[in-house]
Amino acid sequence: MKFLLRYSSFLLVLAFFWGCEKYNYPGGRVSPYISIFDVKELYKGEDVSLRPENMYGSTQITAMVVSDHSGGNMPAGLLIVQEARRLNELRGIAIDIGADAAKYVPGDSVTITVAGGVLTRVNGMQQIKGVPASAVTKVASGVAIPANRVPSNLILANPEKYENTLVVIVKGGFNPLPSPTDVLSGDKTLNDGFGNLTLHTEPTASFANSKLSFNSNYYGIVFNTMMPDKTLKPELRVRNLNDIVVLSSTVEVQSVLITGFMPDVEGGDGNYEYIQLMATRDINFAATPFAVVVTNNANTATPTGAPVNGWGTGGQRTYKFNLTSGTAAKGSFFYVGGSTKLINGASSTSMAASNWIRSFNYSTTAGDDGVGNATSGLFANSGNASGIAVFEETAVSLASKPIDVMFVATGGSLFLGERGYRVANNDWYDVKNPVTLQDQPFYRMGSNTLNLSYPAGDQGMFNKLGGEYNPVLGRWMKARTQTFVDLSKSSPLTEIEGEGATKLVQ
Repeated sequence: MKFLLRYSSFLLVLAFFWGCEKYNYPGGRVSPYISIFDVKELYKGEDVSLRPENMYGSTQITAMVVSDHSGGNMPAGLLIVQEARRLNELRGIAIDIGADAAKYVPGDSVTITVAGGVLTRVNGMQQIKGVPASAVTKVASGVAIPANRVPSNLILANPEKYENTLVVIVKGGFNPLPSPTDVLSGDKTLNDGFGNLTLHTEPTASFANSKLSFNSNYYGIVFNTMMPDKTLKPELRVRNLNDIVVLSSTVEVQSVLITGFMPDVEGGDGNYEYIQLMATRDINFAATPFAVVVTNNANTATPTGAPVNGWGTGGQRTYKFNLTSGTAAKGSFFYVGGSTKLINGASSTSMAASNWIRSFNYSTTAGDDGVGNATSGLFANSGNASGIAVFEETAVSLASKPIDVMFVATGGSLFLGERGYRVANNDWYDVKNPVTLQDQPFYRMGSNTLNLSYPAGDQGMFNKLGGEYNPVLGRWMKARTQTFVDLSKSSPLTEIEGEGATKLVQ
């Protein structure tokens, strides 16, 4: 009992000293900084006076400057800053500080006291007004700004998210194709294969009279304008000519496009698989021979390791069809594959009346020029990667560059050093990294990591690759997307050539 009494007394004394002022814990303090994400969330269609009371006790933002007024293409008086403090979500805001906005350059890190300002929209452009130039403090300069690649369709779908942020539109081209005398001044329609975005250049910009390029990356800031129906229309403004990185000055038209394939019919696959393609010009294959090559990279496929001869490796790794006779009209589908010419395996709809440029029993016959052993299946059906490539030649080697290529999945030994499956410049792949400009000629190298997915096995799923290709511009206006078409034994040809199939536009 005496022990308990003494112990209790000790605790009371300890509590007394713990409660003395010099031991008091001061509690949490509100950060002086609020994220741009949270500031923007305050705007609900009407002006908002920014105060600590509605900014959770904060008064400032800290961000990176992305605007550059030296080229004369930024809205006058606006300092454009961005950061991703909140949920790693990048957001930007324009601060109206007048002529002093031109004193700051991209890479300047600043803190800005925004309390006392007004969050508003001026002609659709979100900004904070009423902030004096003295409220901006530069704390660092020359800070690298990571490239933020954003497809145009995402900007068009959510202009509020991307407004006042620096983005890069990759592989952008103009629609219509510019003439040799066309210049940047005004509004131009920029297409990156995902949508049409307005590129705006002020007539007074220092580079307004610069010529348009065919294929370039465009680094710019997204601004919004208010339309009569109260919706926001985004536009991209580059800051100077250095924001336009030319990738190509010539039009490279893909003569043949991969538009679909049947890798796994209902029942046995042997001699029933096929590839659907489209001609983008009138082609006489006797005058201009082509080749179509399929790769299958199962773990047991030989020769093993990275493909020593690329698409021309042969064995169980690649299988080749030479296209040396027949014709295909511009915009028409044609087929390559097994001699049965059936839409979904045994006892299914005949496709014999379609335009088959090359067909034979690949289950009993080696590939053309000996590239590929006879095989029960051209494609892998799960796990490791399969692929299709089209060449505007029949002699296919490690150095041969395809004019179109598509891959399914990622597994297997696909690339090592200077050995691999070469890609084409198309809507999914790039021979040169479009952002870093480094060479990446092979699949799984650099940014060449996109791939189609496998459908459920043995169910007769046709892989329809629907997109829109403009042969005049030499570019995909809408990149191909994969759709699984669940065919029956009686499915008509329209199921694979009709709605949702690739088409030519111009």
